[in-house]
Amino acid sequence: MDGARPLAMRYPWEQPPAAGEAIEVAEGVLWMRLPLPMKLDHVNVYALDDGDGWTVIDTGFSSKKTRGIWEQLLAGPLAGKPVHRVVATHHHPDHIGNAGWFQSEQGAELVTTRTAWLFARMLTLDVQETWPEETLDYYRSAGMAPEILAKRMSERPFNFADMVYPMPLGFRRIKQGDVFRMGGRDWDVHMGNGHAPEHATFWSRDDNLVITGDQILSSISPNIGVYATEPLADPLAEWLETCERLEPLARADHLALGGHKLPFTGLPIRMRQLIDNHHGALNRLLEHLDTPKPASDCFMPLFKRNIGEGEYGLALVEAVAHVNHLYHIGAVTRTRRSDGAWLYQRKE
Repeated sequence: MDGARPLAMRYPWEQPPAAGEAIEVAEGVLWMRLPLPMKLDHVNVYALDDGDGWTVIDTGFSSKKTRGIWEQLLAGPLAGKPVHRVVATHHHPDHIGNAGWFQSEQGAELVTTRTAWLFARMLTLDVQETWPEETLDYYRSAGMAPEILAKRMSERPFNFADMVYPMPLGFRRIKQGDVFRMGGRDWDVHMGNGHAPEHATFWSRDDNLVITGDQILSSISPNIGVYATEPLADPLAEWLETCERLEPLARADHLALGGHKLPFTGLPIRMRQLIDNHHGALNRLLEHLDTPKPASDCFMPLFKRNIGEGEYGLALVEAVAHVNHLYHIGAVTRTRRSDGAWLYQRKE
């Protein structure tokens, strides 16, 4: 570094906007925040001024409470102009949850990736009143703690439709390499994967703004999970590929607007941290697998802390993602235990 101080991550705003309020983070770009009923208790949403209306980025969970906050925002910071477009960065409920409401009740156009729309539309229509046997088999294969599995089986399963407003037919597709205009700026569209398939990020050509969604976050790592829909998936490989591909685009002066936590600068440092952190976790995990273990016994080397019941589900699917990756690259073998759990062991 020839004596130069390395650039650091910085947080221009120490506090997020209050419910129903907005912070202008750049000309014509508003940052707002909606509550979530979980440990990660918020999602960031943004509004970009298009002159004759607003483009909204992400929408929060579908609930009367959240829509009440949206009504405050529409009457307050967004007053005077309609929301004519909603951009969903990816299909998760905290991001696409109220897109259908904006379409049906506000007359907005939905803009998202084809995969995000297909996943969201399919999942809203796939309501399960009892647990699918495939899901229970997946939990057993991951070694889910028996008491947690029993508790889950005694409750109605979570349904995507519980948290996502009904989605009407029709959307506008964005894809890798597109240039998309919103908020008086042209944005290069770059796709990510791993946290969610075909996750859209937006890189402004006209200033230093980057809308990262959940692909890149400031102080937490995006959850990278494997689910019963594709139990042998390797989302970690896809996420690392995305980080390596996007890293050369990152500039120190970029203001990264993520789906959670605080906006920040120092994007090149953060992307390198995220990549290195997962490689470090994989190295610790390999050492841990000197003896055969299920994914459920891999929390400590991966997360370096105890995992409570409220975090158990997300921790388990992320642990499966990491052991799956090691399995796909040939670093571990796996065998079935009598209860159906896969046991992973490092190759000699």
